[in-house]
Parts: sequence; C-alpha cells; structure tokens
Amino acid sequence: MKRINIYISLLVAFLLLSCNEDFLNRYPQDAISDVNFFQSPQDLKSYMNSFYSTAFFAKYPNHGGDFNSDNQVGGNIDTRMQGTRVVSTSGSIGFGWIRRVNYFFDHYKKVEEKYPLKDYQQYLGEAYFFRAMSYYNMLQTYGDMQWVTHELKTDSPELYNSRDSRDLVATNIILALDSAVMYLTPEKTKGQGRINKWIALLIQSRVALFEGTWQKYHAGTPFGVTGSNPNKYFQKAAESALNLIKDGPYNLYSTGNPLNDYRELFAMQDWSNSPEVMFWREYNNDLSRGESAFTNDRNHRMEFPNNNSITKQLADSYLCNDGLPISVSPLFEGHETLIDEMKNRDPRFFQNIAPHDGIQKINKDGTKVYWSAVYNKLNTDAYHNSPAGYINIKGYNPDMNFHVQQYEESPGLIYRYAEALLNYAEAKAESGSITQADLDLSINKLRKRVGMPDLKLDNIVTDPNWDFPTLSPIINEIRRERRVELACEGYRWDDIARWAAADELIVGKRPKGFKASQVAKNPYPVDAEGFLDPFQKALPSGYGFILGRDYLNSIPISELVLNPNLIQNPGWEGID
Repeated sequence: MKRINIYISLLVAFLLLSCNEDFLNRYPQDAISDVNFFQSPQDLKSYMNSFYSTAFFAKYPNHGGDFNSDNQVGGNIDTRMQGTRVVSTSGSIGFGWIRRVNYFFDHYKKVEEKYPLKDYQQYLGEAYFFRAMSYYNMLQTYGDMQWVTHELKTDSPELYNSRDSRDLVATNIILALDSAVMYLTPEKTKGQGRINKWIALLIQSRVALFEGTWQKYHAGTPFGVTGSNPNKYFQKAAESALNLIKDGPYNLYSTGNPLNDYRELFAMQDWSNSPEVMFWREYNNDLSRGESAFTNDRNHRMEFPNNNSITKQLADSYLCNDGLPISVSPLFEGHETLIDEMKNRDPRFFQNIAPHDGIQKINKDGTKVYWSAVYNKLNTDAYHNSPAGYINIKGYNPDMNFHVQQYEESPGLIYRYAEALLNYAEAKAESGSITQADLDLSINKLRKRVGMPDLKLDNIVTDPNWDFPTLSPIINEIRRERRVELACEGYRWDDIARWAAADELIVGKRPKGFKASQVAKNPYPVDAEGFLDPFQKALPSGYGFILGRDYLNSIPISELVLNPNLIQNPGWEGID
C-alpha cells in the first residue's frame, strides 16, 4: 500500500504543477472537483478549459524550435545530440493529464442524463482530443506505455500493469481522434479559442505518419515494433489529411507576392482571419496582464541573433529557383558570401534567413535599419553573436511598435494548414502510391506560393548530396520540402526520430556555418574549407548520439521502483 500511495502522490504532485501553467487564453484553472461538479454543459466546458495550457500549446519559441536537430545551433550543445544524457532518477512520465481527462470520462455522463448531445458534444470531443495528445506526447518521449481509460484509485490493479504494445497505443490514439472528429465543431472559428474537427484531423494525420514511418524505419532495431504494419498508418495519415484538404475551410495564405508572403505569414499580429493558421495563441494585456503576468518578447529578442543561428546544413537544402539543388544548378552563385548564396534561390531562403538588404527595424518615426548593420557587427558581442552566421527571421516583425520586453502581444502560431499538405504527400510516397495529381494537390501548392517550379514525379534530377541516397528520389524531395517549409518551427527532431535518421544526419557530424571570411572578428573555429565550425573543439569527433538508446528518453528510476512491471527503455539499462 505504501508503494501505491507514493505513486498516487506523484500523480497529484504532477497535477498540482500543471495547475500553475500559463494558459492559452487565460482560462480559469479548475482543479479536480467533487464528482457532483459535473451538472451542466458549462461545467464540462469549465473543466476542459484547463487543458488549453502550455502542456499542449507551447509558447512559440523566440528564435526557432529546431535547436535539438541539424537545423539550428545555439551556444549550448544539445545533450541528446551529444549523447551525454543520463538516466532520470525521479519525476513523472506524464500520467497527470491522462488522469485528468479520464476523470472527465468517468463523470461526464451526469450531464448526458440531463442534456441532449448537441449541448455538450464539443467538450466530449475535446476530451478525446486531449486524451490522444497526452498519449501521443508519451509515445514520442517514451515509446509504448500503459493504456488507461479511467481514473485510477489507490487500490487499482492497473497501477502495476506492464506496458501495452506500441502498436496498441498508437491505434488507440488514432481511434480517440476519430471520436474527436465526430464530436468537435466543424466551424473554423477565429483560431485562438477552442479546437475543431479539422485540427483533430491534422493531428491524426501527424500521429499516423509518425507511427507509420517509425515502424518502417526502426524495423530490426531495438525500437522496432513486433507485427508492424506501417501501411495501415500511411493510409490513415493520407485519408485524414485528404479530408482536411478537400473538405476543410482552410487554404494557404497568399497575396500573390512570392517574395514576401511566406515571411509575412509568420510576422502577423493577428491570425483571426487567416486562411492558413488553424490555431494560434493570443497574448492580450487587457485580458491577462493584471491577473497573471506572462513573458512574451519574441520580436524584442529577435532584433538580434543573441547567440542563435541556422546551420549551413539547412541553408544548403534550399533549391535554386530553377527547381534544381545547388549541387547541380547552373544558377547557384556559390558560398563565398551570404549575398551570393541567396541569389537565384527558393524565396523561402531569404524569407527565413535574414538578407543583408532586409529590414531589421522600422522605428516609430518611420526610419528603417537593415540587417546589414547586424551582419557588420556579427559575433562582436552577445547581442550580435551567431555561431553559424545565418540569422533566423521566421516569426519576426521589424515594426518597433510591436517590440516590447516581457509583455509583448505578438501571437504564437500553433497549427497551420501547410502541414496537412506535407503529411499527405509523404504518406502517399511512403505507401508507394503517390501520383502527380497528389503532388499537385500538396507539395506544388506550397511551391506555387513562393513562385517555385512544380515538383514533377517523372522528372526528378538526382542530387549527389541527397541526405538519403538509398531512398527513392520522391521521398528525398518530399523530405527536403518538409524541411524547408517547416524550418525552425519545431518539427525537425520528430522527423529525424521517426525516420531513424540520426545515423545519416547527426552521428559524427557537427553544425557548420557560412564562410568565416564574412565576419570581421571571428571567435569561432573554422573548418578546412573556411566555413564556421563552432563546435569543432567541443565535439572533435562530431555528435555522439547513441543510436541504440537516444531515440527515446529513459524511464525515471522512481517509476521503475514504484512499478516493477515497467521495464527500462532500450540502451538505458544499467546506466547511471
């Protein structure tokens, strides 16, 4: 009984910590209430409000979200990439939110007995959505886990269950999202309030694609899945994405200006009427500053690189504007200067990476300052420090009226329609069923927005520098498109993990930057070809990511003590 009480105490502690999180729209937080609380649809709504938190809708990162991958580099080395993580000794594996949502399912029927479904189905759909999201977060972090659908008591035998199979957990996540789609509103809304069925479809395509590729590319490794069937997941991913593409109320944002639309999308101050942004986080001082101060200062922080940068590996992924990779295109002007690199490239290059002639600041008196002023002082002080040279401007608005330290009202983008297009194309390609019509429905829409040539299935030019030379040309190009379109938005590590691609992209490699000759006073090491090599001394042999271990986190030792039927994740056994 002592062990059970300890386990419950950990769950309660996690729940109490969750109650302190900064919520998406400043909804009032509700602790788990007495069973008599659920008497009306409004009670269900109030309870589900607590799930609109940073646990599920994280703050949009100031300088980008790919620092745990090969896309971005900062001043510190990511410990997963370095291979230096140790086994967690304490902490929870995330069942607090599952307990909360299961409490809803155990008690919402008190409302069902008094009200018609239409009065509360939105909140029922939300409960299925957040059950799915809670388990998906655990699946990505720890792999297979116990599937629990009701609130556990101190004497519940499920406390000592062993893990359910990864395939069962993934299947149940997708089924929960089926239920979410059925109950959630089809209304587009303004995107910063409550989720809808289209968001559930987007996440369903994401989950199914993640699991399908995980099972396909981790087969035969310690992370492989017994009896795996990747194609069932690819079919579901394509189906979910196609339903959203064909029937949903979304489209890509475009004003017909391929040289600015992509940049402008992320710099907007309000996405209420955006055709592309499906869900976003609003910061409103009038609503929340007096109640609970929040920290939001993205534009203020991004005025300077502040020790953050994009890598050469990402920069080299951008095609030339003839649709050919830089390794074979006659339009590529070389790496001698960033200005040269940007010539004749996919316009997303200079809408994601600051160009010298781009506007850094629009002062309140209307005067302008250009990024050339920052590049001229690059790496001379902490503000101007950029280890790889390339400065990220995705999500940055140069208008100084929107720059505020701490209480900035710049919104945060959570979900956008472009992901559905990429998920659809990749799922079709992985299943071996992709057609030119599929590309025209997905990838080529993204390319048209920025004025790039269409991707032609029967006319893909071989790139000698493809990241995955053993895979088909179409999979390589779809992965490239995904990398470029979603750059710095926090997708890259999940992609590397599900593709089992750390051996190609991480192990033994280091992040590189542009030519060091462009920096007047360079404090960083330089490689044999003259490119910035910021971790040359710290990682002389490159990243030490451990292939048989680091794709998943360790199970905390405290959890293994509480439940002897749990087993440690591969590669972590016997490690202190």
